[in-house]
Amino acid sequence: MFKTRLLSGIVLVAAALVLIITGREVLLVSTCTISLIGMYELYRVYKMERTAAAAAGYLAAVVFYTDLYFSWIPDTMVFVLGFMIVLLGIYVFSYPKYHASQIMAVFFGVFYVAVMLSCIYQVRMMAKGAYIVWLIFLCSWGCDTCAYCVGVKFGRHKMSPVLSPKKSVEGAVGGLAGTFLLTVVYGMAFRPQMGITSARVFLLAAISTVGGVISMIGDLTASAIKRNYEIKDYGTLIPGHGGILDRFDSVIFTAPVIYYLAAYLMQL
Repeated sequence: MFKTRLLSGIVLVAAALVLIITGREVLLVSTCTISLIGMYELYRVYKMERTAAAAAGYLAAVVFYTDLYFSWIPDTMVFVLGFMIVLLGIYVFSYPKYHASQIMAVFFGVFYVAVMLSCIYQVRMMAKGAYIVWLIFLCSWGCDTCAYCVGVKFGRHKMSPVLSPKKSVEGAVGGLAGTFLLTVVYGMAFRPQMGITSARVFLLAAISTVGGVISMIGDLTASAIKRNYEIKDYGTLIPGHGGILDRFDSVIFTAPVIYYLAAYLMQL
């Protein structure tokens, strides 16, 4: 199992390197595809992955990503309200096919998966985004790895005994410390390319550490949904890891955090 998980992890990192370094249309299309798969996994939890309501969710995600490229929707609220009206139209005209909770799950899925993951592409398209975008993965996958290593060795106090019994407070602290140090090393290595001072490197590390805190919330959120519906994994797409949502649960949360913090703080 460990070997399978390790090999899958290596393939994931290699794929991320290729897609993010390439950027632009390739990254946009691949992120949209990953989002659609993640939405399918989430909708399957609610037993509606192949329904008309779910199809409206998939279409909304494609429309959102298309707008990121062409910017043809004048206001984000037009997209939000338009999607809500379409979804409620499906709900009332097919009544009683869907339960209200299922319709809300479809609406939630678009923003929880597609919109939040789209921030990977949006960070990549920022000035110096080719370098800043890696903070998303440093404070999610990096934090998770460091937390695991420290937790296995020193973990004594449970952080969330009901949701995730194996996670410890010591592991969480180790994960955040590791995230900070990894970002400092990364920032110093690429400081000339980013054109920033050493002080800015530590600012990036602070941003990444905040992202690490949020990544834990993202991880536990995915676990909470799985426990509510008594499932082990969202899917089997990634051997040893589960589905897209099992592997990208923390990235979903860190991507928008890094996008907005970097966009604001790096301008100060």
